[in-house]
Amino acid sequence: MRLRTVAVLLVLAAALAASTVAGLALGAVRIAPDRVFDIVVGGLSGERRTGAFAAIIWDVRLPRVLLGAVVGAGLAVAGTVLQALVRNELADPFLLGASSGASAGAVLVIVFGTGAFAFGMGLPLAAFAGSMAALVAVYAMARRGGTMTTGRLTLAGVAVQYILSALTSLVLVLSAHPDQIRSVLFWTLGGLGGARWDELALPATALLLGTGLLIALARPLDLLLAGEEGARTLGLDAARFRAAAFVLTSLVIGVLVAYSGAIGFVGLMVPHAARMVVGAGHRALLPVAALGGAVFLVLADLVARTAAAPAEVPVGVVTALVGGPFFLWMLRRSTRTEGITG
Repeated sequence: MRLRTVAVLLVLAAALAASTVAGLALGAVRIAPDRVFDIVVGGLSGERRTGAFAAIIWDVRLPRVLLGAVVGAGLAVAGTVLQALVRNELADPFLLGASSGASAGAVLVIVFGTGAFAFGMGLPLAAFAGSMAALVAVYAMARRGGTMTTGRLTLAGVAVQYILSALTSLVLVLSAHPDQIRSVLFWTLGGLGGARWDELALPATALLLGTGLLIALARPLDLLLAGEEGARTLGLDAARFRAAAFVLTSLVIGVLVAYSGAIGFVGLMVPHAARMVVGAGHRALLPVAALGGAVFLVLADLVARTAAAPAEVPVGVVTALVGGPFFLWMLRRSTRTEGITG
C-alpha cells in the first residue's frame, strides 16, 4: 500500500475519532470531552460510571454513533463497488434504487409480517431481497445494446424509486396502526435514533465481511474499469463476476438499510472524494471510502441531532441537502462529457 494511502487512512482514522467524541459530547445535553473520555474509558476497563451523563453516553449516544459509522462505511463501500460494476460515477445505492428497494422490503415485513419474522432475521432478509430486485431492475432497464449511458441509468433509477415510493405510500395507507406508520416514515427518511447495542452485531458483521471480500476482489473490480471486452481479454468473466458482486453488494445494503432506513447520497459523494485523493485502484479506494463514509455519516447525524435541538431532523434529510447539489453538479459534468465524446 502506498505511503500516500497510509497517510490518508491515518488522517481519516483521526477524523473518525474526533467526530466520535463530538457525537458523544454534543446534543440536547452537552457533556465536556474530558468527561466523555472518562466515562468511555471507565466503561471499557470494566468500571462503568453511574449517573445521567454515563447513561446518555452508553445507552443513547454511543450505540447511535457506532451505527452511524457502520452504516456510513457500508454505504460508501457499496457505492464504490456499484460505480465500478456499472462503470458510472453517478451510481449510488440510493440513486440506483437499492436503498429504496431495501426500505420497501423492510416496510412490507413490518406491516404484514408477524412475530419474530417481522423483527428478527426476516427484516434484513426482506431488505436484501428488495435491494437485489431494485438493482437488477435498474440494470436491466439502463443497459441496451451492450451499452449503458448516464442518462438511461439515471432515468431507470428515478423510475424504480418512484415505483418503490408509491408502493411504500400504499403500504402506509393500508396500515391502520400508528406505530407502523411511524416505522414506515422512518424507513423513507432514514435515521439512527433507534440504535441499540443488541442490534449492532449484524450490520457490523455485514460491513466487515462484505468489505473484506470486496477488497479481496479489488483486481477484478479494477479490470471492469477497462470495459467488458478489456476485462474478458485479461481473463475475467465479467458477467459472472458482476452478478456475484451485485448479490454481495445488495446483501450489505439490505442489512444496513434494515437498521438505518434509506439514507441517500453517502455512496455517491464519498467514493468520488476518495477517488480524487487516492486514485481509482480499489485496493486503496475501498478502505479510504469506508473510513470517509463513517466520518461523513457520524457528522451528518450530529448535525441532524443538534441543528434544531431539542427537535431532531432525520439524517437522510441532512445527507440529501448536501448530496442533492453535489449530484446535480456531477450530472451536469457527466452530461457535458458525454456530449463531447458522443
